[in-house]
Amino acid sequence: MRILEKYLDHLRTQKRYSDHTVAAYRRDLEQFGAFVSGEEEREPPWEQVTDRQVREWLMLLMEEGMAPRSVNRKLSSLKSFYRYLQRQGYAGNPVAMVQGPRAGKPLPAFVREEEINRLLDEYDLGEGFPGLRNRTIIEILYGTGIRRAELIGLREEDVRLEEGMMRVTGKRNKQRQVPLTPALQRVIEAYLHEKRELFPGTPWLLVTDRGHQLYPSFVYRVVRKYLGLVTSLEHRSPHVLRHTFATHLLDHGADLNAIKEILGHANLSATQIYTHTTFEKLKEIYKQAHPRA
Repeated sequence: MRILEKYLDHLRTQKRYSDHTVAAYRRDLEQFGAFVSGEEEREPPWEQVTDRQVREWLMLLMEEGMAPRSVNRKLSSLKSFYRYLQRQGYAGNPVAMVQGPRAGKPLPAFVREEEINRLLDEYDLGEGFPGLRNRTIIEILYGTGIRRAELIGLREEDVRLEEGMMRVTGKRNKQRQVPLTPALQRVIEAYLHEKRELFPGTPWLLVTDRGHQLYPSFVYRVVRKYLGLVTSLEHRSPHVLRHTFATHLLDHGADLNAIKEILGHANLSATQIYTHTTFEKLKEIYKQAHPRA
C-alpha cells in the first residue's frame, strides 16, 4: 500500500474523520505530490521533499488566485501528513518551519513591457522542437492571458488560425473565444508544422518532447526558467503572464469589460484588481515627473 493510502486509512480508522474530510486531505496531498513529481498518478518520494518545494507550491497557489485561508488549509494538510510520517519513522519534516500566507491579498505581480519584449524578440528559447514548443507556451500565455490548466487542455481543434480565434475551456467547463494576434498566429502555425511531423495524430496542441500532453509542473518550469532571463521578480509562474497580459492591455487603453471576457472572469470585481496595478504605476510616474512631487 502506498504511503499516502496508509495515511488516509489512518485518518478514517484511527482519527474517525468523515469521508468528506479524508477526501479533502487526499486532494491536497495528491495535488502537492503531482507538483513535486510532475505526474498525476505517481507518488513522489515524500522523504526527499524540501522546504523550498513546499514554499514554491504555496507561492504558485497564491499566484493563481487562491485565498490565503485555502492555502493555509492545504499547508495544514501537509503538516499533518508529515507529523504522521515522523511517527512512522521517516526522518525530516520539510514543512515544520514553513509559514502560511497572511490575510490580505497583494497586488498581482507582472513583467514590464520592455522585459517581455526583450525575452520574445532577443532570446533563443531553445533549439529544435523543444525550443519552438517553449516559445509557443510563453507566447500563448502572454498573448491570450489564459490559465495554465486551460493551456494544458488545449487541443489542435481548438485553434482556428484562419479565423484568428482560439476556443478555451475554463473553470466549470465554461468555454470562451479568445482572439489571436497575427504574430501569435504565425508562432502557432510554425509550431504546428513541426509538431505534426514529429507526432502525427496527437490531439493535444502542446506536447512534451515525447509527444505527451503537458502537465502543470512542466509549464511552471518552462515559464520560471525563461522569465528569469529578463526579470528579477521572485514570482515567475504562468499566472504572472496572465497578470502581465491584463495589465498591459489596461495600460494601453483596453476596456475593462473586454479584458474580463477574455480572461474568463465570472464578474467584473475579479478584473478590477488590475486597475489598482495600473494606478500604482501612474503614481510612480507622477512622483518621478511632477516637479513638486
